[in-house]
Amino acid sequence: QVQLVESGGGVVQAGGSLRLSCTASRRIFSIDVMGWYRQAPGKQRELVASINGGGRTNYLDSVKGRFTISRDDGKNTVYLQMNNLKPEDTAVYYCNLVGWGGSNWGQGTQVTVSS
Repeated sequence: QVQLVESGGGVVQAGGSLRLSCTASRRIFSIDVMGWYRQAPGKQRELVASINGGGRTNYLDSVKGRFTISRDDGKNTVYLQMNNLKPEDTAVYYCNLVGWGGSNWGQGTQVTVSS
């Protein structure tokens, strides 16, 4: 079991920026796929962005060009830079790691974007 701790959430006005961080309790290996998901009230959890060990990324269409996922394996950390935030980005954001031991989730961090 890998512990994942997110930070960086908060309240921001529309058009603003936030950077989320997620630090794992163990070394991140190249085989690990890291991702950020979000869940808004009354909606299903959805994949926002993911990155594999080779640096290949995948984004939800609605965040393309605004969000950037990156990872620093030496620091056991994955980041989500969120720019030009919109009220519809308001949600709890969860970090996810998929590796040899299966899927692991963080506790979530709230992002609220005011109009």
